[in-house]
Amino acid sequence: MSAFRGGARRPSRKVNPVPQTPVVSVIPRPVSVEQFGDAPFTLAPDARISVAGQGADAVAGVLAAALAGDCGRHPAIVHEPPGYGDFAIVIAEGEAPEGHAAEGYTVTVTPEGVRIGADTEAGAFLGVQTVRQLIPLECGTDPLSIPPVSIRDHPRYAYRGAMLDVARHFFTVDEVERFIDAIVPLKLNHLHLHLTDDQGWRIDIESWPELARHGGSTGSDGSRGGFYTHDDYRRLVAYAQERHVTLVPEIDMPGHTNAALASYPQLNPSGVVPALYTGSKVGFSTLDADSMVTYEFIDDVIREVSALTPGPYLHIGGDESLVTPPEEFLRFIARASAVAASHGKTLIGWHEMGASDQLPPGTVGQYWDFLTPRGDAADDALSFVRQGGSVIMSPADVAYLDIVYEEGDRLGQEWAGGPTTVRDAYVWDPARIVPGLGDAHILGVEAPVWTETLATIDEVESMVFPRIAAVAEVAWSAPPADTAEVASVRDFDEFAQRLADLGKRWELAGTVFRRVPGVQWRTAAGDWAEMTSAAIDD
Repeated sequence: MSAFRGGARRPSRKVNPVPQTPVVSVIPRPVSVEQFGDAPFTLAPDARISVAGQGADAVAGVLAAALAGDCGRHPAIVHEPPGYGDFAIVIAEGEAPEGHAAEGYTVTVTPEGVRIGADTEAGAFLGVQTVRQLIPLECGTDPLSIPPVSIRDHPRYAYRGAMLDVARHFFTVDEVERFIDAIVPLKLNHLHLHLTDDQGWRIDIESWPELARHGGSTGSDGSRGGFYTHDDYRRLVAYAQERHVTLVPEIDMPGHTNAALASYPQLNPSGVVPALYTGSKVGFSTLDADSMVTYEFIDDVIREVSALTPGPYLHIGGDESLVTPPEEFLRFIARASAVAASHGKTLIGWHEMGASDQLPPGTVGQYWDFLTPRGDAADDALSFVRQGGSVIMSPADVAYLDIVYEEGDRLGQEWAGGPTTVRDAYVWDPARIVPGLGDAHILGVEAPVWTETLATIDEVESMVFPRIAAVAEVAWSAPPADTAEVASVRDFDEFAQRLADLGKRWELAGTVFRRVPGVQWRTAAGDWAEMTSAAIDD
């Protein structure tokens, strides 16, 4: 999926809806927004945060920290009914929109106060992310006021993710935490860490220590090596959990394994280790599908990683095994997936794994082909559903965030059919790609960023933002009902207006983002930078 596979450039997809003024400037777009004619809520110096329900204290702490960091306000948290001018967080059965208890929430803003209601702590946490975007950008000044509004909201898909490739270029715990902080306001709730590849092995395996010590000693272009100790990884897991993000580790196999093969002779049929690899070629390495040592290795690695990972998912790759003969690949997937599943996790694999009809029940496929499926990609994706699983949609030509924005960009790759603009990342629908694969079969959407060309976290952010905001809205918000039969169903011009406000928030938070043409980006001085939309269209 970071492959330099060829593909015809996508046909031009011009969408010119009548732009609408956003009711509220929130990304992802809420399901239901109703504005009132009342006076706004104004935050007084003595405002408090009233909490009720299990988990409400933790969510109130998030809101209090946001108000302090964003606006320099410090409301007290109290366990008593709200008074006039207070915030209130209520977690109780029946607070979320009906049928959406897991992550649904409501937000009501009136002159009397701001109220967040949810059935769960996760729902209330997501409500706080919306409230943060409702608060004016100039919130450090008095009076701080929020327009009156009622919001009822819930996600379209349960799995809304980003993937960070730490194998090609290594990123420290602090840098990954910075990435988590940047994606949380977009209501993304899974972080897929691509931990192993040809260029590096990034997690310590105590039963096979040379994987990290030797296999993790370098990276793409001969860059710094590095790996996460068990304590490092536990810290990342805890940091993500506090922000309602589930960590999804990936141990790629049988291909993308040169770092492992270079670390242990017994993983190689010849007994001779290859050299460490720092290039960008893919598909040249493979584990031995018929070796007992291979499955002992997989058992040990998956056991340790599973024990460190409280979340339900574990990704085992399965992509681009170009030198593994097809019959060997099928034998490997059947046996390796059974070994991996024995450690109690729901497996995820790239869609090529769907070539096997012997996947453990519930295995999730991750589709990374194009909006128009090529070869066996569509059938491979449907295979997961036929075997009782579901699919995560990551079409490379719209959701891969390492693909260049424009031809000639210094950073990024071009293999996925050409540049991917912010408009491209926005005007697509997950349920209109693979025939027969509808919402009932789709677990969610994920936006990966591969790092062959991205050596620093600043470079990563410059490729990810703003396009990840577009993918996050695709994952959260259903398309407008009045254009449901149209393939490109989203109003990009209206989205661009909300994106401009979000850009200012990224700037204030220190998140690096690309000020692409076609959006009236707000500058630090508070004025608007008018930019052409020419580069947004294909």
